[in-house]
Amino acid sequence: MIYIKTDEEIEKMRKACKVTGDVLKLIEEKIKVGMTTKELDKIAYDYIISCGAKPGFLGLYGFPGTCCISIDEQVVHGFPSDRVIEEGMIVSVDTGAIVDGWNGDAARSFYVGSISPEKKKLLDVTKECFFQGVATVMEGSTIGDIGHAVQTYAEANGFSVVREMVGHGIGRKLHEDPNVPNYGKRGVGARIKKGMTLAIEPMINMGGHEVIIDGWKCVTRDGKPSAHYENTIALTDNGVEILTL
Repeated sequence: MIYIKTDEEIEKMRKACKVTGDVLKLIEEKIKVGMTTKELDKIAYDYIISCGAKPGFLGLYGFPGTCCISIDEQVVHGFPSDRVIEEGMIVSVDTGAIVDGWNGDAARSFYVGSISPEKKKLLDVTKECFFQGVATVMEGSTIGDIGHAVQTYAEANGFSVVREMVGHGIGRKLHEDPNVPNYGKRGVGARIKKGMTLAIEPMINMGGHEVIIDGWKCVTRDGKPSAHYENTIALTDNGVEILTL
């Protein structure tokens, strides 16, 4: 069941989404070669708590961190650990905050120091895939329109789209209906209506789209890098609002 939010409920989500977006800006400032992913996670935890919010991921389904921190071939769901961040790595950080029972969810892929041109293109295309998808969101469009736009842009640039992991509705729960795949056909799936709140999150691979999933583990089958870019959005009377930017 898709839960349509009132204007008042979307206003409550804005607070959680602001904390979520701001913590990712802080991580972008703080991330550096030589730090561990656990240290990066602690920065996020401390900031969210300082805002009077709760980390949305910590303990959810048993997840052990404030952020999913995934490096290179890790697509999503990487555990914070003693792994050291090295120059040239893609470091994808997915996190969320809860304020007054409402969730925000967003992800960014970062790099530190120098990075290969191929990896830089992957990051740029993954980010633009999100905006290509969002551009289709309007009253009466479909979930399939979003996925079609993401897939078309990714594949036109020589990359592939992960099938097994998808975006989702969001609100009082982090994961609500509907699922929002990053691939698909125009005109297919649930119709989009005012008051819908969605987490749109392209996960784009440099190589093939196949992944290996084993518990929390999710890595590209061919070992090539993946990138992730996500925001929580709402459709309001004024059109699409990207709540985590």
